[in-house]
Amino acid sequence: MSRLLVIFDLDGTLIDSETLCNQAFLDLIPSLNETVEQLVDQFRGKKLAEILSEIERKIPSSLPENFEHIYRQRVADAFATELKPVKGVPDMLKALELPFCIASSGPSEKIKHALAVTGLTPFFGERYFSSYTVVSWKPDPGLFLYAAKAMGFAPENCIVIEDSVIGLEAAASAGMHAFHYAPQAKTEKGINTFSSMSELPSILHELTC
Repeated sequence: MSRLLVIFDLDGTLIDSETLCNQAFLDLIPSLNETVEQLVDQFRGKKLAEILSEIERKIPSSLPENFEHIYRQRVADAFATELKPVKGVPDMLKALELPFCIASSGPSEKIKHALAVTGLTPFFGERYFSSYTVVSWKPDPGLFLYAAKAMGFAPENCIVIEDSVIGLEAAASAGMHAFHYAPQAKTEKGINTFSSMSELPSILHELTC
């Protein structure tokens, strides 16, 4: 292959945010009787509106109308003080020989904030795309297709890096190659998997040889 574009998911792939995002639910909803690990497994890669609907089915009363605003502020506060890049990500990005961007289900403001507090902004600049801008959420392929077109690449020349099955489904629907970042080595059968970000530059280098 030649002239490839790497499209990164953000949460759980580049930034270590899944625990922080799900802990915010537990902090704000005392009646949600599950562990943060259980919530991460259930909600990884899902749209926030779908997550909130699932949560309402688990608890005895409805969430307040302004819950999304309250939740996003809690997450933003946690990001400001606790968010870190996924281990090995800065060195991996420095070593990449291919162009790359981000395609995230989160709002643009969240993406921008996360990149700033983790020190990843210089690697991406404005090369990030949000489901809220495109109005397409994974597993629909629209976000990935939009990112590829905006970056000037055909879908078949794109490689998606994802931590969620939902994201991998979106990549497949878009006709893109995909690799599953799975630090615990849990993956779906037939999916290319790697467990450390330090592995990725050599994996991608082999594709261009």
